[in-house]
Amino acid sequence: MQNPETPPDAKISIRGLTMAYGSFVVMKDLNFDIQERDIFIIMGGSGCGKSTLLRHLIGLREPAKGEVFYDGKSFTKTDEEQRGDFIHRFGVMYQSGALWSALTLAENVAMPIEENTKLKRKEIDELVSYKLSLVGLAGYEDYYPSQVSGGMNKRAGIARAMALDPDILFLDEPSAGLDPLSSRRLDDLILRLRDSLGSTVVIVTHELASIFAVGNNSIFLDTATRTQGAIGNPSELRDHSDNPAVRLFLNRGDESESSKA
Repeated sequence: MQNPETPPDAKISIRGLTMAYGSFVVMKDLNFDIQERDIFIIMGGSGCGKSTLLRHLIGLREPAKGEVFYDGKSFTKTDEEQRGDFIHRFGVMYQSGALWSALTLAENVAMPIEENTKLKRKEIDELVSYKLSLVGLAGYEDYYPSQVSGGMNKRAGIARAMALDPDILFLDEPSAGLDPLSSRRLDDLILRLRDSLGSTVVIVTHELASIFAVGNNSIFLDTATRTQGAIGNPSELRDHSDNPAVRLFLNRGDESESSKA
């Protein structure tokens, strides 16, 4: 049943969400919607709760208060079987790719396919090669994570996240630690995947270049107030937000350039 408090066209809706570790409140009263095919940025300073919010969205942490909805249906207040149905729609890339070092790139990507389908070995191998080719890693199936660059590990992590053709991709700091060229290539890849697969993408990041390159919608987590400081297109927030913390965060590059002059 569609929840009357969530817009009918929202892919993800968050209502009254409070995140806490025991008595310590990380963020409170979060209310926002993510539309289908959005590239939605979760942004803010260090320690504001960006990755914690992602964990709440994918069910790794339970809210202290509030609910998470997918297509108007509660993800928070559902039984284990129904939650599993939701989770099968997700693809998640954790920080630094989180690949198994003892497995090849192909074996890493194959794991979720082997665990969740009854495909034959040949079919799995063909699907894995296809997913790796989508992220520019054709021919690297038999390489181990230690044998390729950090950017390639990130791309392999995205290929694994896409293994089951998810409806929604969650990416945790995909550009962190990459040089500017590798970061830009990864941003271009995210845009291509959204356009070709039609997925909704949720990205945790503090990297300004990536925020402006790919994000069409966003939430800023404000550490001073411990709640959302702004919602909207990052480029528009940079120029027009009435929250000084948001403008300061999104104009960091301009300030650093001015200080060099």
